[in-house]
Amino acid sequence: MRKVLIICYYWPPAGGPGVQRWLNFVKYLPEFGIEPVVYVPENPHYPMEDASFLSEVPQDLKVIKKPIVEPYRWASIFSKKKTKQISKGIISAKKQSLVEKLLLWIRGNFFIPDARKYWINPSVTYLKPFLKKEKIDTVITTGPPHSLHIIGLKLKEQLGINWVVDFRDPWTNIGYHSELKLTTYAQKQHKKLERKVLNMADKIITTSFTTKAEFESISKQPIEVITNGFTAHQLEKINLDKKFTLSHIGSLLSGRNPEILWESIEELIREHKTFKDDVQLNLTGVVSEDVLASIHKAGLEPYLKLSGYISHEEALKCQHSAQVLLLIEIDAEKTRGIIPGKLFEYMAAERPILAVGPKDWDVERILKETNTGAYFAYQDKERLKKKLLSLYEAYKNENLYVNSSAIDKFHRKSLTKRLADFI
Repeated sequence: MRKVLIICYYWPPAGGPGVQRWLNFVKYLPEFGIEPVVYVPENPHYPMEDASFLSEVPQDLKVIKKPIVEPYRWASIFSKKKTKQISKGIISAKKQSLVEKLLLWIRGNFFIPDARKYWINPSVTYLKPFLKKEKIDTVITTGPPHSLHIIGLKLKEQLGINWVVDFRDPWTNIGYHSELKLTTYAQKQHKKLERKVLNMADKIITTSFTTKAEFESISKQPIEVITNGFTAHQLEKINLDKKFTLSHIGSLLSGRNPEILWESIEELIREHKTFKDDVQLNLTGVVSEDVLASIHKAGLEPYLKLSGYISHEEALKCQHSAQVLLLIEIDAEKTRGIIPGKLFEYMAAERPILAVGPKDWDVERILKETNTGAYFAYQDKERLKKKLLSLYEAYKNENLYVNSSAIDKFHRKSLTKRLADFI
C-alpha cells in the first residue's frame, strides 16, 4: 500500500468545517490503496473546538505531532475577544477599534503568509528525515493556513517529493484578504508565494470551479475540483420543527449579511398574520455584531433564536429538523468560488435550501444539478420574497419537502475515490 503524508493544521479537537474534509478523507483512503499518515501541530490555538470529532479519528491512523509557536496567543494580551474574532475570520465591516486596526495590520504585514509561519522551518527540519525513513514520496498540504503550503514547497525543493496542494479556500483572492491592511510590499509577497506554490506543486486541488479557473491563469499544473461532501450519519428519528424555521448553521461573518432576506421576512410578517405567528429565525454558530444589528433593525428580534457554537452532532440534528436551511455568502466577486462545506450536509438533510450569495456563485450550479434548493443574488429581493412565501405555503399544507437527485457523488467515499485516482 502506498504511503502519503498529509500536513494539516485543523485536526480534532478543532471545530468547524476546516477539520472535516481531511478527517473524512483519511477514513476512506485505505480502501483505495493509500495509507495516510497525518502531521499536525501539537499545541495549536484553535478558535473553536469540538471534542466530538476525536471519536471519528481512525484508531489505526498514524498521527505525528510537533509543537507550533502561535502568535495569536501573544496578541490576546491586547484583546482576547478581537484576537479570537480575527482568528475566526470575523472582521468588522464597520467601525473598527484602534486595537482591531493594529492587530489586522500586524497580522497582514508581519505574518506572511499567515500567523502559522513559525511552524514552517521546524516542520521541514523534522519531516525531511521522517519522509526518508518511512519511504514516503508523496506529500499533501491543505490550507488555509497557507503556511502549510510553504512547508510542502520547501520539501519539494529539498527532496524532490511528489507534492499535491489542496486549497480549501483561495489565497490572495479570498474575501477577507483585502481587510488585512496590506502594504504594497506585503501584497507582492503574498502574490509571489501563491504563484510559486501553484507552479512548483505537481498537482493542485480546489474545492470550487471558480478557484480552479483563477488558478489556471497562474499555473499550467493539473488542477482538479474535489468539493467538500457529506457522510451518511446514523441519527435517531428527528421530527421537523413545529415552527416555520429558517435555520442557518455555521458562522455568519460581517459580510454575510443579506439585508434583503431580513427585509423580506419583516414584510411577510406585516402582510400575513399566520406567517407572523409561525416564523422563527434560527442562527446556530458565531454571529457577528454587524449581522445582529441588521436583524434588529429589521425588527426581527422577537423571532430570533441564537444558539451559539454547538457540537457537530447537534448541528446535524438542527439541519434535519429545520423547515428551511439558509446558506449565505458575502456579496463580492471574490466569494463566487466559496462553496461552504455545510452545503453538502444540508443536501444530505433533505430539507429545502435557500441560498443568498454573489452573482454567478458556484453554489447555484450544484443546487441546480441536485435539485436541492434555490439561489438568489443580493439584488433579487422580489424573487426571494416570493420564494419564501411559496415555501411557507408548502409548510402550511404539510407539503414542504425536497426531491433531490444525483447527490451520491458528493458522498465523502465517492470524493475520496476521485482524490485517490488524482494523486
